[in-house]
Amino acid sequence: MEEIRVRIAPSPSGNLHVGTARTALFNYLFAKKNNGKFVLRIEDTDAERTSQAYIDNIFDSLKALGLNWDEGPDVGGPYGPYTQSERFDIYPKYVQELLDKGFAYECFCTPEELEAEKEEATKNKQAYVYSKKCENLTEAEKEKLRAEGRKPAIRFSVSKAQKAFHDSPIIHFEDLVKGDLHQDTSLIGDFVIMKSNGAPTYNFAVVIDDMLMKISHIIRGEDHISNTFKQILIYEALGAEVPKFGHLGMILAPDRSKLSKRHGATAVSEFVEKGYLTEALINFVALLGWSPSDSNEIKSLEEIAQDFRIHEVSSSNSIFEYDKLNWMNGQYIKKMDIKALTKLAKPFLAKYDLSELTEEQLEKVIAATREPITVLSDLTNDVAYFFGKDIVYEEGVKEANIDTEQAQTILKYFDSQLDSYDFDNEEKLHEQLADFRAYFKEQGIKPKVTMWTVRAALTGRTHGADMGVILEVLGKDKVKYRIEKAIV
Repeated sequence: MEEIRVRIAPSPSGNLHVGTARTALFNYLFAKKNNGKFVLRIEDTDAERTSQAYIDNIFDSLKALGLNWDEGPDVGGPYGPYTQSERFDIYPKYVQELLDKGFAYECFCTPEELEAEKEEATKNKQAYVYSKKCENLTEAEKEKLRAEGRKPAIRFSVSKAQKAFHDSPIIHFEDLVKGDLHQDTSLIGDFVIMKSNGAPTYNFAVVIDDMLMKISHIIRGEDHISNTFKQILIYEALGAEVPKFGHLGMILAPDRSKLSKRHGATAVSEFVEKGYLTEALINFVALLGWSPSDSNEIKSLEEIAQDFRIHEVSSSNSIFEYDKLNWMNGQYIKKMDIKALTKLAKPFLAKYDLSELTEEQLEKVIAATREPITVLSDLTNDVAYFFGKDIVYEEGVKEANIDTEQAQTILKYFDSQLDSYDFDNEEKLHEQLADFRAYFKEQGIKPKVTMWTVRAALTGRTHGADMGVILEVLGKDKVKYRIEKAIV
C-alpha cells in the first residue's frame, strides 16, 4: 500500500491567508486520517514579492493553528526541508529529459512577437493559443537566432504529449472532491516550462517538486484546476506516476464576492491579533466545505481528523460567515480553562497596570467578564473599571443613574454601609448586597434601579461583571473613593 503524502506549498508574498489555511487544514486532516505525512514547501521563486517576514508568518500561523508539518522547513526528514528557490539546480535536468524525449522545444519568440499573436487572436475574437512557430526550427535557424542575442525559453509540446498518452484530445481525471473533470488539450497551447533566464515556471517546478517528494495526493483550491491538465501531461512525459488530485471550492465573503480585507480580517495572524482563539478558528475553518458526521460542530482538531473524509467535502464554494465565527469563538472562550484564558488575555490588557491585581484577582476579573464577549480584544474595554482610581462614564449614564435625587439617596446609604461589608468574602458580599436591595425595595425602588446606581458609580456603566466580584477586586478603599466622588 502506497504511503499517503500530501503537502501545502504557500507562496510567501503575504501573510498566511485563511483560504490557504483551510487548504493546509484539509491536507493535514487527510494525512492524519490515513496515517500519512503532511509536508510543507515554501514556493518562493517570485523574488520580488517574497519576504522573510511572510515566510515567518506562514510558519508561525500554521504552528499556532496546530498544523505541525512532518517534513519541510524546521523539520527536515528524508525529503526536507523544502524551499523552492534553493532547488533551482534540480530543474534543468528534467527540462533536458523532456527535450531529449521530444516533449519540449526551444522558443526564441520575443515578448513583442508573442504580444502580436495575442492581439491578432483578440482581433479575430479567438482564444489565444501559442502558434508553435518555434517547434520545428532547424539547428541552423536556432544558431542564427542565438547569434542575434536571443536566449530561448523552453516550451512543453502539449500536442505531442497528448498523442503519446491519450487516445483523444480531451483528457480526464477523477477529482477527489469534484468527480470527473476534463479539458480539450487543443485549447491549452504549448506553455513555457523554463524562462529564458533559466527560472522554472510554476507548472513545471511544482511537478518536479511533487514528483521528487513522492506526493501521492494533491489537495488545493479549484483555481488550480486548469493547471492540473498541464501538470498531468508533464508527469506522463517524465514517466512519473500521476498523483490523485482534489480541488476545493473557493471561500467567499457573506456577499458572495471574493473574500477581502474590506469584509474584515483575512490572514490568520489578523484573526489572532483581534483575539480569536486558534482552536476556534481552526474548528470554524474546518466547517468551510465539510460537515461532521454527528452534526456536532464544536470539535477539537484531533476529533475532526478522526471524522474527516475527503469525499465528503463539498464541491461548492463556502461562505465565510463572520457572525458564526464570532459565536464559535465565544463558545470556546466560555469553556476555556480560566488560567489558560487569563494568559491569552494579558496581551489585550497591556494598557493597564496589571500589578494592581494579584493573579487570582485577574483570573476572577476574566472569569466575570468573559460570558458576553466574542473575541479577547473585547476584554480591553470590558475590564477597564477594574484598573486605576477613577472611572469614565459611558454616555448618558451619569445623568440617568448618578445625578438624580433618588440616586444620590441610594449612594449615600450605600456609603454608610461600607464599613460593615466583608470585602474579602465574595459570598458574604452577595448576602450584604441582597440586604441592601431589600432595604430600598421596601421603599418602592426596584432592585435593578438600586444596583444600576451603585454599578454606575463604581464602573461608569450599567452592565458588566458580577457586583460581588467588582466589590471584592476593587477593595474597600477604591469602592469608597468612587462612591463618595459620585455623591454631590
